[in-house]
Amino acid sequence: MIAYGDNIKVFCGNSNPAFAQTICNELGIKLGQSTVRTFADGEASVSLEETVRGADVFLVQSTCKPVNDHLMELLVMIDACRRASAGRITAVIPYFGYARQDRKAKSRDPISAKLVANMITAAGADRILTMDLHAAQIQGFFDIPVDHLLGNPTFVKYYLDKFPEDKFNHDDFVVVSPDVGSVARARAFATKVHMGLAIVDKRRQKANVCEVMNVIGDVQGKTCILYDDMVDTAGSLCNAANALVEVGGAKEVYACATHGVLSGPAFDRIQNSAIKELVFHNTIPMPENCPCDKIKMLDVAPIFARAIAHVHGGTSIADLF
Repeated sequence: MIAYGDNIKVFCGNSNPAFAQTICNELGIKLGQSTVRTFADGEASVSLEETVRGADVFLVQSTCKPVNDHLMELLVMIDACRRASAGRITAVIPYFGYARQDRKAKSRDPISAKLVANMITAAGADRILTMDLHAAQIQGFFDIPVDHLLGNPTFVKYYLDKFPEDKFNHDDFVVVSPDVGSVARARAFATKVHMGLAIVDKRRQKANVCEVMNVIGDVQGKTCILYDDMVDTAGSLCNAANALVEVGGAKEVYACATHGVLSGPAFDRIQNSAIKELVFHNTIPMPENCPCDKIKMLDVAPIFARAIAHVHGGTSIADLF
């Protein structure tokens, strides 16, 4: 059942307008007219330039860097739509920032992911559409429905096309989890591409600095595919890739992750690492002149467009998995 007729509206903030435009192209509609700007003192300001009264509104905004600016833009956009009498508001957040702060790692730590979830709900969002949360239980931080898309199927198709089983012996390939916390994610991926599984054991000394200890599993002479949900400073990923070659004796290393946050020295680390190719989804925009020629982007906007069509029509999104 379509709850809001054909009156669907898609708006975007400043985080990834090209992504939102692709979604609209897939849906066959125009991107909503709005202005999202910043005052001289840094305040976010939103002006909706068309009616949203009674409409099924989708606000596309990744909370990537600058995280706080883009998060505030999203909150103000939600409030603007609510005050303009939108029928339903769905926050489409391809990359959900603050997701790594999902628990108290030590005394007196905040649980910032829960705080952000509360803020989005309080602003007036009716539901959330996102992809590959750093921790799946973050869905429970929201008191509104959350549709959690997976980047796994896109990577499965990419690597099965790149290394088809009729031309490559998949016994010579291994999917590698860069840390113990990502094992479940890597195992699910390995099962779908019919490859073995290995784990890089590491000890993190402090934030964004890690020491690789050893490789669990047989990677000797094999092609490895490192699989993770996000890459920030790329320290963990590059150390894992180097360990696979230097410690495990791997033949070559590929890598993929849903979200390319890529902060600080990330590009230099990737360029100088043992990684042959690193594939991301375009949930976070890449710099126009990417300084690393090893990086490749896969477009998941069509997947979000299909999910939006299902949400708008009140039908199951199970076929997207």
